[in-house]
Amino acid sequence: MDEAQLREKLRKIEALFARAGTQGEKIAAGEAAAKIRARLDAARKTETLIEMKFSLGDLWSRRLFVALCRRYELTPYRYRRQRHTTVMLKVPESFVDQVLWPEFQDLNAVLVAYISDLTDRIIRDEIFKDAGEADEVEEQARIGDR
Repeated sequence: MDEAQLREKLRKIEALFARAGTQGEKIAAGEAAAKIRARLDAARKTETLIEMKFSLGDLWSRRLFVALCRRYELTPYRYRRQRHTTVMLKVPESFVDQVLWPEFQDLNAVLVAYISDLTDRIIRDEIFKDAGEADEVEEQARIGDR
């Protein structure tokens, strides 16, 4: 997958969560984001905001999640002494369950696959052609083991 294909796939994922009706809406990422923000505003009027904690295992996932929150005008934060992988958010729970978290998971899967493929290709081309995992071998007996 090249960068243009990646960008198109990300736009399609966002359009899916915006529930875009026409082909023109599916193409316009700005329209999709506006529709999602409108859904969030509606949820804010009918639900109480709750503080939610998200633990994201790697730098790329955390950066994506924070950017996605900001795109929808949410304010991600963390408390002093919390791990850098922790993101806090005050948000309607239904918005997280129905839009934010599923969209993040879909976007994250696409980006992780892209970054992994890119990394493997660079390692194969510039470092060594075998970029696979280390071989698995039987564990050696330790002194005193029978």
